[in-house]
Amino acid sequence: MKQHRVLIGDCIESMRTLPDNSIDSVVTDPPYGIRFMGKSWDGQDIESRAAYRDSMPSADLACGATGGHRSIAAEAGKYDLTPGGMKAFQSFTLEWATECLRVLKPGGHLLSFAAARTYHHMAVGIEMAGFEIRDQIMWVFGSGFPKSHNLKGDHQGWGTALKPAHEPICVARKPFSGTVATNMGKWGTGGLNIDGCRVSAVDAEALAKNWDRDTTVDMRGGRFVGGKSGSIAMTAEASALGRWPANLIHDGSAEVMALFPSQAGAAAPVMGTEASAASAGLITGHRDRVAGAFHNDSGSAARFFYCAKTSRTDRHEGMVNPGPQFKMGTTLRKVETTETKGNNHPTVKPTDLMAYLLRLVTPPGGVALDPFMGSGSTGKAAMREGFEFIGCEIDEQYAAIARARIEFEVLRQQEQKVESDQLDLFATA
Repeated sequence: MKQHRVLIGDCIESMRTLPDNSIDSVVTDPPYGIRFMGKSWDGQDIESRAAYRDSMPSADLACGATGGHRSIAAEAGKYDLTPGGMKAFQSFTLEWATECLRVLKPGGHLLSFAAARTYHHMAVGIEMAGFEIRDQIMWVFGSGFPKSHNLKGDHQGWGTALKPAHEPICVARKPFSGTVATNMGKWGTGGLNIDGCRVSAVDAEALAKNWDRDTTVDMRGGRFVGGKSGSIAMTAEASALGRWPANLIHDGSAEVMALFPSQAGAAAPVMGTEASAASAGLITGHRDRVAGAFHNDSGSAARFFYCAKTSRTDRHEGMVNPGPQFKMGTTLRKVETTETKGNNHPTVKPTDLMAYLLRLVTPPGGVALDPFMGSGSTGKAAMREGFEFIGCEIDEQYAAIARARIEFEVLRQQEQKVESDQLDLFATA
């Protein structure tokens, strides 16, 4: 079983303990530079870092690039869209991305989630650190809710915000010299695992009908497992040669499915009567258009990888653990005035999604890093996929939750291996 390490403290300091060119991939979900519904959690880490730096001499390595006592990132977590606030958020991103660049192997990829309103400043910070911005992946979902100030009186029906329905993921790569093939031969990094992340064309109507929030996906075997609604075949194995992975991921919800045409590639069937030479095959020369046909492009939203938001099972697995640290009913931490049992991190990403992203950019058996580990979804996914994992977390209580979730996955993988070995033994007997 692959090893995992949890580093407690400021991620900048923690990453400084790692050697140059020692990490194969970074997959992370950092603070977005906003406050969720006016709460402070999205800025607390940044503000804690600033408070720590206040106590340090300006020459200390923990200080920012400007060398001052107070890092400009102190204001980065506040909901402040002024130029000064966004410059602070961009500077904060530049700090942690610079360390990520140093520890990544040449050609190593960084995947970083962001908020729609602050993505551009995060991307600029990553680019200023020295990364190449390669792409942007969109995770589209149907369960977001608007944080709008709804007006009254003469302006009844007007508000101030749209319903959030996506999160952007920045795809960046550490530069390298020479060709991709040469770099992969030396470091194992630089390319994307296309065949390992292919998705087969699944009937979209069946997906919308059978999807449920408890369904999970075993992407290594390309099959749905669990859930109340049976299973739908979905293949991501290289041997299946399914569809090329796209820069769009969705949650499989009926709301999202409805956004796509029932047949992919066009909003309505081609009539075959268009005057365009291209529509008659005169330019491409490949084939003539056939009235009412979609020409081998079908499946609608099922053409893309899909993963629902985090289920209760995924969120709390490992919290009720027979080990000495976590017993039945243990309250792991207090959220304001409410005692919450289990994983109460506010932004838990689904393990299936993190596993897919890790597999896309991490070479087999490679080392993955998450500087903003939170409750450990990236680490849990890394154990499932057979990668080494290093996670950084400034909050000791969240780190404890992450350890429990990761160790639960380690135990499950060990049990599955024993069961598989036993089946193989009986099969050869």
